[in-house]
Amino acid sequence: MKRSSQLAVTVAITRRVAPSRDAEMAAWVRAGVSLAETFPGFLGAGWVRPQPRSPEWHMLYRFADAGALGSWEQSPQRQWWLSSAEGFVEHTRTEKRTGIEGWFDPPRESQVDQPAPAAPARWKQATTIWLGFFPVSLLSAWLLAPHLATLDVVLRTLISTLVLTPIMTYLVLPWITRILQPWLRRGR
Repeated sequence: MKRSSQLAVTVAITRRVAPSRDAEMAAWVRAGVSLAETFPGFLGAGWVRPQPRSPEWHMLYRFADAGALGSWEQSPQRQWWLSSAEGFVEHTRTEKRTGIEGWFDPPRESQVDQPAPAAPARWKQATTIWLGFFPVSLLSAWLLAPHLATLDVVLRTLISTLVLTPIMTYLVLPWITRILQPWLRRGR
């Protein structure tokens, strides 16, 4: 089993910038991604905005493990890149996550560089997912499978996962993790 220091790490950052500086912000983000790409262990990056002309930019980047992330975060290249945005970009929030444990924490606002709460044990995460997945899969087998029986196995699987993934992500997992929060938090 991998130690947590060997798990891939995703960093979620929220930054604010005046909408009148969108072009500068987009160029700044691209420059940061270009720099990060040169570091060993870099797995990817992206950004989204809640709506056009929003002052908030939500950015994600991912590294293979905590050591690779640390090399990027402590690098002179990153320090130079961050300093190049002083005066027009406001850094408002940072969260670091490994694996899927973000599903197991209630939504929260955190301060810059405040560590996220420890994730529940992996066995608790697996149990929680199974408790949601079993009834949804059973219901799918009862309702959906008879209508898909004549299709190729790849097409059946594609259709069922396209239907079940949003149900699990947006309905079942938030509901079940909310119900199980006391148990999930115990022993952290």
